[in-house]
Amino acid sequence: MTIQWIHVLYALLALGGVGAIFGLILDIADKKFAVEQDERVVKVRAACAGANCGACGYPGCDGFAAAVVAGTAPVNGCTAGGAKTANAIAEIMGVTAEASEPKVARLLCQGAHGVAKERYHYDGYRSCQMASQMVGGPKMCSYSCVGLGDCMDVCKFDAIKIENGIAVFDENKCVACGMCEKTCPRHAIAVVPKDATVLVRCQNSDTGRVAVEACMKACIACKRCEKTCQYDAIHVANGFASIDTAKCTRCGECAKVCPRGCITVIGGQAQVVA
Repeated sequence: MTIQWIHVLYALLALGGVGAIFGLILDIADKKFAVEQDERVVKVRAACAGANCGACGYPGCDGFAAAVVAGTAPVNGCTAGGAKTANAIAEIMGVTAEASEPKVARLLCQGAHGVAKERYHYDGYRSCQMASQMVGGPKMCSYSCVGLGDCMDVCKFDAIKIENGIAVFDENKCVACGMCEKTCPRHAIAVVPKDATVLVRCQNSDTGRVAVEACMKACIACKRCEKTCQYDAIHVANGFASIDTAKCTRCGECAKVCPRGCITVIGGQAQVVA
């Protein structure tokens, strides 16, 4: 073996020795300064739905699990997991999970093709956010569902489809995470109690004349619904009607008298009068 190869061998042995020493130092430091993790964090994380949807208000399931153990997040905060997850986390934490009201996302608009009038034909990038900023959007109603699927893209549960120009929700898949509500540029989606089956599906605050020109099912603020309701559950403000779900008895009388058909009864047939 030549002298050069001997020098190379010595250099490799020296580097290996230095590496081994530093590795030993790092291993000792890791053990000495390691922060012990509460085993409950791991268990809570495992009990979560695992969607990392952020609906709980924390950065993913890991952040939520840490917050639950720290006492800053409720045990029923994982809406994607529902009651089953809440009960599992409650058992881990040794508490009782409060029953949460089942909720679901609803579209507060009926502006499908042929219902909402078009301002122009949009043939650009498929984005509600982008399209809504171009001359007020492709539909004449500035409050309507744009129908290009931003909500569908953020839904991790395959609960939203775009049909005939508007979003359609599958309430059997919806976990009420609220991501679609947050991403809609028109605020045309709302997470509401699942039993809130009577809905005003219009939020057009324009005058009645302008609203009618934009959509066949626009609220014109006529107040027939408000006058008909015996439970003080529906009122017209800012140019359109809104329902107080806490007072609403789901009788559907408001839907029957609405001349525009903008109030709908889920699972029932609303009678529209002239």
